[in-house]
Amino acid sequence: MGVRTANVQDGDIGRTLTGLAEVIHSRREASPESSYTARLLTDVEDELLKKLAEEASEVIMACKDNDHDHIRYEAADLVYHLMVTLERYGVSVAELAGELDARHR
Repeated sequence: MGVRTANVQDGDIGRTLTGLAEVIHSRREASPESSYTARLLTDVEDELLKKLAEEASEVIMACKDNDHDHIRYEAADLVYHLMVTLERYGVSVAELAGELDARHR
C-alpha cells in the first residue's frame, strides 16, 4: 500500500474521469522509459492485466479491513488502472458512460 493521500476534498467525478482519460490518452506518445502509463499502454498485455487484478484485490482487502481512507486510496488505484486498460483496448469514457446509462434506463 502506498502513502495515503492527505486533505482529500470531494470532486466532480465526470470532470475527473474525463481529465484522467485525456492524460492517459496523451501518454501514448510518451516514452515508456519515462512514463509508467506509457509503459502500461505498450508493454506486455499481461503486465497491465495483472496490475488490474492486483488493484481489485487491494480494494477487496481494504473493504475487509473496513478502512474508509484505505478503500478510497485503493479504489483510486483501481480506477486509474481500469482507465488505462480501457485506453489500451480502445474503449472511450463516452462509451463507458453510454453502457452505464443504458443499464439504468
